[in-house]
Amino acid sequence: MTTTEILEQYKSGNLELEDALRHLSGNGIDEMGFATLDTDRMRRTGLPEVIYSSGKTVKQVAQIAKRMYQNGMDILATRVTDAMFDAVKEVVPGAQYNPLAKTITYKHSEKKTGKGYVAIVAAGTSDMPVAEEAAETARFLDQKVETVYDVGVAGIHRLFHKLEVIREARVIIVVAGMEGALASVVGGLVDKPVIGVPSSVGYGANFDGLSALLSMLNSCASGVSVVNIDNGFGAACQAALINKLN
Repeated sequence: MTTTEILEQYKSGNLELEDALRHLSGNGIDEMGFATLDTDRMRRTGLPEVIYSSGKTVKQVAQIAKRMYQNGMDILATRVTDAMFDAVKEVVPGAQYNPLAKTITYKHSEKKTGKGYVAIVAAGTSDMPVAEEAAETARFLDQKVETVYDVGVAGIHRLFHKLEVIREARVIIVVAGMEGALASVVGGLVDKPVIGVPSSVGYGANFDGLSALLSMLNSCASGVSVVNIDNGFGAACQAALINKLN
């Protein structure tokens, strides 16, 4: 948080005096023993500290979320479980859970940044968990989001039916498993940055998303960049940074 944001959080009662003083006098590090919060990340990079929950215990996720809440930080936790949300909502009143995206979010205040919206396009219904992680992350990063789901190449007329919504976006995230062809198709139809997210959806030769990843990396559409398999979070972060540019 910036100094102004810290003072505003204290003034509104969302931040205790000693927490505000710790922010103002600290070096951007909040030691918790098992975790070290990067409280300066938002100011430094334009992207906030986020809890990647996979591999953490329920108690650890709840403790980190509680400390972030006490520090006046907005909270996004990815790859969470039902049990994690049950624990977090006890210490973060108002925390929101998207079980499909496996995310927990909490914001002290809402705002929107960027000139337009981010379109999130999913090839199939089975790709929706990854697409929803991207959507929740983008909204958390103050982006307006439009979702277009189940428009894969097996019925490509469905994509054309939604093409105007996709073309009007400032940035487009395309989530696709199987052979991952949708990213190239979209890239050949629009004049906006396309971020491909290969998903692990598919039969055996999909190799848990590897075939889709290779297809997207080999895209002949020149405006396509690619993130890691199932990384809706990373795609949304990149999209938000692009959409904030003038």
